[in-house]
Amino acid sequence: MADLGGKVAVCTGASSGIGAAIADRIEAAGATVHRVSRRGPIALDVTDRAAVDQFVQSLERLDILVCAAGENVPRRALAELAPEDWDRILAVNLTGAFNFVAAGLAKLREARGDVLFVASVSGHWPDPSGPAYQASKAGLIGLARAAGFELHGEGIRFSVINPGAVDTPIMDKRPTPPPAEMRARMLRPDDVAEAALLILALPGRAWIPELTILPTALQALGQTSGGSVPRPG
Repeated sequence: MADLGGKVAVCTGASSGIGAAIADRIEAAGATVHRVSRRGPIALDVTDRAAVDQFVQSLERLDILVCAAGENVPRRALAELAPEDWDRILAVNLTGAFNFVAAGLAKLREARGDVLFVASVSGHWPDPSGPAYQASKAGLIGLARAAGFELHGEGIRFSVINPGAVDTPIMDKRPTPPPAEMRARMLRPDDVAEAALLILALPGRAWIPELTILPTALQALGQTSGGSVPRPG
């Protein structure tokens, strides 16, 4: 049984889906979890840099930061993507993670802590989730790699988890939400949470920089079982 007893964690996007499942799982492993979302126990917009900084500075310590806040829109194809939707998706999915990392870096250094970004396979593979969503997730992957390269010598582990299709509320924002039989073949948020715990509970000498998790019956590397590209978000 993984033991995160005594650790203090912040999890964004924690009101539903993957963020909520990770918060539940690491709390069950003993961590004290501060759950951040627009409508959750700690109501906070991750794009509000001043509010993020004020909240993080109010914490006595920070051992684990999980950035799982995510956004997408139905009108996501490049030809119909509104500039304000591009801005919002990048602000929530990518800049929101940077805001928390920047605010918490001193505390993470002191704790020799962990940062986990919830990205997506769409950050690696082209798919119909839309250019803004894919760019934001590719950005998270790049941010994790660059930060890990810079800070691993200080004991901070930056990791990214790339789920394939997961049955979460963001699926309802697809132009055509997937049918029940397809959703039944997707990953569950708890599956991603178990993979996240594996990353976070490793001893300090070990590090998983990046982990991809796919629904066995639905996706292979780069395509669905039907031969088309995956649709993660």
